[in-house]
Formats: sequence, C-alpha cells, structure tokens
Amino acid sequence: MASHFSGVLQLTDLDDFITPSQECVKPVKVEKKQGKSVAKIQIEDDGSYVQVNQDGGKQKLEKAKITLNDCLACSGCITSAESVLITQQSHEELLKVLRNNKFCIPSNLNTISKIVVVSVSPQSRASLAAHYNLSSSEAGRRLTAYLKNLGVHCVFDTSFSRTFSLLESQREFVERFHRKEQDSKAVPMLTSACPGWICYAEKTHGDYILPYISTTRSPQQVMGSLVKGYFAKQQGLSPQQIYHVCVMPCFDKKLEASRSDFYMSDAETREVDCVITSGEVQRMMEEENVSLSDVEPAALDTMFSSVCGDEFLSHAGSGSGGYLHHVFTHAAKQLFGEEVKELTYKTLRNKDFQEVRLEKDGNVLLCFALTYGFRNIQNLVQKLKRGKCPYHFVEVMACPSGCLNGGGQVKPSAGQNQKELLQKVEELYRADRPLVPESDPRVADLYHSWLNSLGEDGAKELLHTQYHTVEKMTNGLTMKW
Repeated sequence: MASHFSGVLQLTDLDDFITPSQECVKPVKVEKKQGKSVAKIQIEDDGSYVQVNQDGGKQKLEKAKITLNDCLACSGCITSAESVLITQQSHEELLKVLRNNKFCIPSNLNTISKIVVVSVSPQSRASLAAHYNLSSSEAGRRLTAYLKNLGVHCVFDTSFSRTFSLLESQREFVERFHRKEQDSKAVPMLTSACPGWICYAEKTHGDYILPYISTTRSPQQVMGSLVKGYFAKQQGLSPQQIYHVCVMPCFDKKLEASRSDFYMSDAETREVDCVITSGEVQRMMEEENVSLSDVEPAALDTMFSSVCGDEFLSHAGSGSGGYLHHVFTHAAKQLFGEEVKELTYKTLRNKDFQEVRLEKDGNVLLCFALTYGFRNIQNLVQKLKRGKCPYHFVEVMACPSGCLNGGGQVKPSAGQNQKELLQKVEELYRADRPLVPESDPRVADLYHSWLNSLGEDGAKELLHTQYHTVEKMTNGLTMKW
C-alpha cells in the first residue's frame, strides 16, 4: 500500500500501516466473569468473529478499533491502517455533515445542525490553481463559491492565522536568544509547523530534541483557536455547534488535528474537526463532475482572510510559511539594529539545506538554516547530538521542497511530471501580493481586544502548545498482525 505521509513517517515502525513485523500496543480490556470458562471464538464465512458460549449460543464480537489518538500515543505505527484515517477525516465526513444540515436561513445560524467553516491553506490554493490553470486568487474565489454551493457557511484563509504564528515565532526567538547563555537548549530554535517532523521528534529523539522546538502553534491550529474561540463567541455559538475543516497540503496535518493538546475539554470538541488535502478537494469535485474552472467566483469572507479587494495576500520567504525569512529580519532589527531588505541563501548539501547569515565586522551575528526532507533532518539531529550545530534558528519541514510539495497536493496530470508541476505551483504561490505580519491591523486588533482580555496564560494557551516524549513500549498486551 502506498503511503501518503511525509518521508519522516515512512520508516520501519513509523509507517502508516502495520507490517507483519509490527505490534499494536493498544491495551485491550478483557472481561472475566467468575466461574465461567473461556468461550470459544470462531470466524464466520464473512470474516466476522463470533463467540460460542457453553450453551451453544453465539454472540457476534465487535472489532477492536484503533484511532489516530491511540496511535499518536504509541511508539509503533502512526495509524493502524489508512482506512482509520479515511473514516475519521475525509471529504466523505464533510459531505456527511453537510447532508445532515437541513435547509437553513443564512441569517439564522442557530437553526442549523452544524455551522460548517472551512479554512484553506495558501499552499492548497496554489496546488488547485496549478491543476485548473487559474491564478491563486482566482482559484480561491472559485473554491469559496464551490464550497458555499455545497452548504459551507464560511471560507477562511490560513494566511491570516499564519500571521499570528510568525509574530509569536519572532517573539519566542528573541526571548530564547537573550537566554542562550543560561540555557544550552534555548537555541537553535526549530520550527514546529510541520506535524510530520514533530511526530518524528517525539517518537525517536524525545526529551533531547523537544526543548529546541518552538512552542508556537502552526497556522492550522491557530485557526482552530480563532474559529472555535473568537468566531464562535462573535456568532453567539458554542464551539460544539461549529464543524471546522482545514484544507491542507499534507496528510500529516490530520495527525496534528487529532492531538489531545488541541481538544477543548470544556466544550468537548476539537479545534479542527476534519482535515482534507488539496488532492481530496480535487477528487471531491471530480466525483461530482465539477471543474473549478467552470465555477463562478464568489466574494471572499474577510473575517479571517488576508485579502486586499479580491486578491489574496501571502507571506514572503519559503513556500512553507516563510518562518526563516520573517524571524531573521525581525531578529536582525530587534537584536542588532540591522535592517535586512533581502536575504542571501547559501546552498549547502543540496537545495533543501540552505543557510542565511548576518555578519558585521567579520563576526557572525545570526546563522539560520532551512532543512527540508528526512536526509537533511537526520544530519541536523546528528549535529545537535554532537553539540556541533552552528545555527540559531532552523526552519524544519519533513517533505523535500517543503509544504508546496506536500504528499496531499494535487498529483501531476497526464503528460506532466512532478518537477514541472512543483515549479508551476511555486510560481503561483509567489505571485500572491506580499503580506508583512507586523502591518496587519486586524491581527493587532485581535491581540488587543481578544487575546489581551484572556490574560497572559489564556493567550499563551491559544497560541502555543507542548510536546510529549513517546517511550518505546517493550511489554504489555500486544497483538500480532
């Protein structure tokens, strides 16, 4: 079975399906009754399991179910089978929710079973634009119309939530840099927006690597806070009344949405209920014989979208969010009073391992790097373990070429190779008008009116997260597959 997950998850016991050599370590509760002998189990012709009691009576047994949450807390596989992921988070789930929503009056949201909100990443928008030969902004407007025709109530853009992620990353780095003399693991600060990289770090390097990783939430999960927090309150809704879907460039984002850290205990709901990939959106349209090129564009929802008129805005730097670019320029100015207008990237081992430096009078003031793909990540980890990592900050992404090349992006059309498609997606992504995080007045207003009202701890909880070492399990009840 082909894997859709990022390269760092496609390794021996970190794959997305259980091979014959692997074990599932989810405990299975066995009910024992006093004075009863063990019942016999037989397999029926249809493959179902039946318990045969001493009196000859039969009882059909339920199959043990393993969820994404079970797998994220296990040191074995990532998911027990791809079917688990598909049944929990797929476009079929979105369509099921939309079908359950009865005909509604848009002005009366309380009459609807679930208010459906879809947040679209700029990488997914660029991927769909490349497939349908549209501009990124045009694809965004047509996708908004398509989703609203299905019954979606609001369509937002995660460039807006990414502004929060970039601003928090900037502040966190400056704070870490100031305490690097007292804390040996304050730098390098490693980005945290890639869930494939985070899952790999938690399961293979544990406490050693995790302190280096930025606590700032990814744009997807900041959007989760915005939609289930601020938006819900503004609309007079409970978080449970909202079904929040994110359209993302990679399958690993489904794992991120399923983390227990992003479950709202009081409201008993996830911040992001479902993640579907760019490819799944395209497949959803194909199943309905719809081409995005033929959909009439709609006006954009501007509450959580970075737009100017009908055009989308995006951040400078890499197609993975521009973390290195924005943290570097901010740190240069804040720490050393240097205004950096343009970054010069130096390619090291390969195009997915590049370095940027700030030098003055022959001294290196800042040394940043971007590290994409598992081979380069391994090299980075080894440098950290040997104490020979020269960087203050590293933008880490699991996929070669970063998020624009995510495993969930639309696949090449007939006669088109992956390299050509990626180049087209990159051009469309970079054609969006530039967005400077510090200059968005709506983000500044939300910091002032919403986050400040929650207090320092409340704001930190909505914009930051934590990581957990997953220990290798060597005993306990196991099942061989």
